[in-house]
Amino acid sequence: MASVRTPGETVHDWPVDHLPALAFDPLMHRLLREEPIARIRLRFGEGDAWLATRYEDVKTVAADPRLSRALTVDRPVTSMTPHVVAPAGGVGRTDPPDHTRIRRHVALTFGRKRVAALRPRAEELAEQMLSRMAEHGAPADLTEWLTGPLPAQLIGELLGVPPHDLDRLQNWRSVILSSNHSEKESNAVKGEIAGYFKAMAAHRREQPGDDLFSALVEAQKDGGLSMPELISLAVMLVLNGMDAVRNQVSNMVYALLTHPEQLAALRARPDLLPQAVEELLRYIPHRNGVGLPRIATEDLQVGDATIRSGEVVYVSYLAANRDPSVFTEPDRLDLTRDESPNLSFGHGPHYCVGAMITRMEAEVMLTALLSRFPGLRLAVPESEMRWRRGSINRGPESLPVAW
Repeated sequence: MASVRTPGETVHDWPVDHLPALAFDPLMHRLLREEPIARIRLRFGEGDAWLATRYEDVKTVAADPRLSRALTVDRPVTSMTPHVVAPAGGVGRTDPPDHTRIRRHVALTFGRKRVAALRPRAEELAEQMLSRMAEHGAPADLTEWLTGPLPAQLIGELLGVPPHDLDRLQNWRSVILSSNHSEKESNAVKGEIAGYFKAMAAHRREQPGDDLFSALVEAQKDGGLSMPELISLAVMLVLNGMDAVRNQVSNMVYALLTHPEQLAALRARPDLLPQAVEELLRYIPHRNGVGLPRIATEDLQVGDATIRSGEVVYVSYLAANRDPSVFTEPDRLDLTRDESPNLSFGHGPHYCVGAMITRMEAEVMLTALLSRFPGLRLAVPESEMRWRRGSINRGPESLPVAW
């Protein structure tokens, strides 16, 4: 173990370079061991920020009410993208009590009972999509046949988005979640997607349906949500439902196919699947860089560092998931691991509202895939795989498989 440096003595320039496959960011790996609360400067924005990487420090920052998301609005905080993905006033950039009020409108939809009720539909979609893939024959791109369309269709049905609009939403998604598009380009797309959901809200006021978006429109009509909050929720659900789940499950399949001993263990013990999903969530670096920042509203202590009022703080859930003081041999994939909970969905008030549905979709897709195709394998050498670049979320551009 390297000696721990004095917090904040160096500001680390962090360009968040493209990383191959599921490689872990070397700067985060080093800071976790040598400088677990450090100062960083990202490609865009102004100034620098603190970065917490240790498991307990990350949990402390994520749960501390003295660290505000709302204060980041209209402040040019150092960032990995030229634009802010989460809209001002949206659920990701508010603090309680506003955050609590906004969040409760979707929390029940993604609770345990509702997600359990959705599972049969997800299983039906998985079987249909894999049947079509089998008819197409090998090799086949799994992102085209399963991991992309299933979460998109499921979130589309939940929100009541017409199937013919899903491609348009996918195109908007690719720009909003990009670190390569300019602020002007991103803002133009945000305007288009906001206009889409405003028009959809007007339609639902006249013709409500049995879907989540209709319920959100009703809440907005009754004064429980503002129009920007309604749009923010819809955009958040679409982006995460279409992009994050697609990449998470694609990465899980790739990790299993490139760790044959782990895949064999899972095939021998199918009951291990929920535990295996948790370990895959812990092990896989599912995003580039860091998420949304927070700003200290007063002086506070995090680890060995004193954070001053007004300073910016980021956390790395990815690094926390590799903390050697919490996880044994943290850089090794071990589907039988039974240690502390992973922090892949965050912690505290901003814990991901879609955590349960993401887990369910992962379990459904992996179960269907492994049971249907016992000989599943990569159709190309690992070196020929193409990975997404210039995006917040990490994952393969395509995932060619054979069986």
